[in-house]
Amino acid sequence: MVADTIIYNIKEIITPHRSLAHRGKEMRQLESVKDAFIAIRKGKIIDYGKGNHSKYLSDTTYLHDAHNCIVIPGLIDSHTHLVHGGSREHEFGKKIKGVPYLDILKQGGGILSTVEATRNSDFGTLFQKARKSLDEMLLLGVTTVEAKSGYGLNYETEVKQLEVAKKLNEIHPIDVISTYLGAHAVPTEYKDNKDEYINAVIKDMALIRNNDLAESVDVFCEDSVYNLEDTRKIVEAAKKLGFFVRLHADEIHPMGGLGLAVELNASSADHLIAASNEDIKKLSKSKTVANLLPSTSFYLNKDFANARKMIDEGCIVSLSSDYNPGSSPSENLQFSMQLGCNKMRLRPKEVLTAVTINPAYGLGLKEKVGSIAKGKNADIVIMDASNLEYIMYHFGVNHTKDVFKNGKLVVKDRQII
Repeated sequence: MVADTIIYNIKEIITPHRSLAHRGKEMRQLESVKDAFIAIRKGKIIDYGKGNHSKYLSDTTYLHDAHNCIVIPGLIDSHTHLVHGGSREHEFGKKIKGVPYLDILKQGGGILSTVEATRNSDFGTLFQKARKSLDEMLLLGVTTVEAKSGYGLNYETEVKQLEVAKKLNEIHPIDVISTYLGAHAVPTEYKDNKDEYINAVIKDMALIRNNDLAESVDVFCEDSVYNLEDTRKIVEAAKKLGFFVRLHADEIHPMGGLGLAVELNASSADHLIAASNEDIKKLSKSKTVANLLPSTSFYLNKDFANARKMIDEGCIVSLSSDYNPGSSPSENLQFSMQLGCNKMRLRPKEVLTAVTINPAYGLGLKEKVGSIAKGKNADIVIMDASNLEYIMYHFGVNHTKDVFKNGKLVVKDRQII
């Protein structure tokens, strides 16, 4: 079998070695192949390893020189609020002064400010803004992104966000996986009747499912937003419709959102800054992914989730950017990786697992992406570094040199092509 593309002169391939969720110490057990090549055909990896790749050559094979750099799987950012209108720099001064986020929300800011901007933005404006963000992510080595709605809080605008994400998935190299987050906040028009809005969210879920606009449903389970009872009602309705479920849980207050996520077999529980030790123990015995968002803690100057304890307890941990206009206005997943080491005390190998195979598992994509393996999609990143540790150590710069998506070269020498 001949290859369409061969990547050669690879200093080292570093990848999770199984298409399974990695928990606990397994997160440090990566495969390493030095002086390696990768052979690609029809968008899939047909072989990789050390040695002679000549048997895969033909007159039409494209040869790509990795220039003695390391190669890793395409990065996966499994928690973003990609599609939104406007920005929130006008709240930056309040954050610096230490005004709590929930106080900003009560003043009509926070999520509600972005809701207004998103409602007032047309499809084209949202599309171009989100496309620019996807381009930034691609240049950073991200090849798969989860994108939530949640800035409409009415059917029309939530659908508009999801339709933008769907169109971006069709035209952009990055795969965009959509999540319906109608229960992100309580809109002002329902502030005195939250139960009525919850019923509207559940009704809208069925329409969104019928129109194939989202694969998952998320709920912001937090004090003054959606309590455990509210969350359970929405999640149970979502599961009946066949959605995967994700939860914003225990970000600010220890409400027991993580325990509920485990009980309801959620695909992921996200944030978890205030998660209890008891619920972490429950998590370690579950298939739910702890999706942690260190850039949010950094930006808000808050505590970081106890990722070290979660891994030591045997949990499945992933890291994401939480890109959004209010609490993490950055598309830079590499920075989240570096924070994972410096602030959460994770080891570089654990961090790589947390942005590749574990989020692939959490998104239901572990058989397709998340590792370099025969038969998998050729989502491959060439990093301008001589070892994995350097990527985590040298922060504030983009280490990505080249990116392949489904076997196609989409970034070369730090430029989208």
